[in-house]
Amino acid sequence: MKKTFTLSKQERLKSRKLIEQLFREGKSISVFPYRVLYLPVAGAGAQLPSSLQAGITVSSKNFKKAVHRNKIKRLTREAYRLQKPALQQKLTETGQQLILFLIYTGKEIPDFLLAKEKVQVILDKLIHRIDENHPPHT
Repeated sequence: MKKTFTLSKQERLKSRKLIEQLFREGKSISVFPYRVLYLPVAGAGAQLPSSLQAGITVSSKNFKKAVHRNKIKRLTREAYRLQKPALQQKLTETGQQLILFLIYTGKEIPDFLLAKEKVQVILDKLIHRIDENHPPHT
């Protein structure tokens, strides 16, 4: 039985090469206080260990203390982990792979409900964009 609400090592975006490609070629969505870069990975040569990989960052310019940056990353990661199955299912249905990077741009530490709400909006937008690119077969 596959575990649904996990965030394994294979699902984390760690490859410097992929991150550079994402920042160079990726598309952007803004849902305050997040900015999201995403890039569909195409081609048989570019196989990811998982159909969906994500990275999360918080600006040290806005949050000087690592404790605060880490708290925001933990909240965002948890919100993402709980809500990503719908996006993963859509990617599996369309046979796509996606890398995404969530950048927290706010100036205040969010509570979990705000992070969860905003991450849900982001994931819904990504699902909508995948639908636009791959209309269902009739």
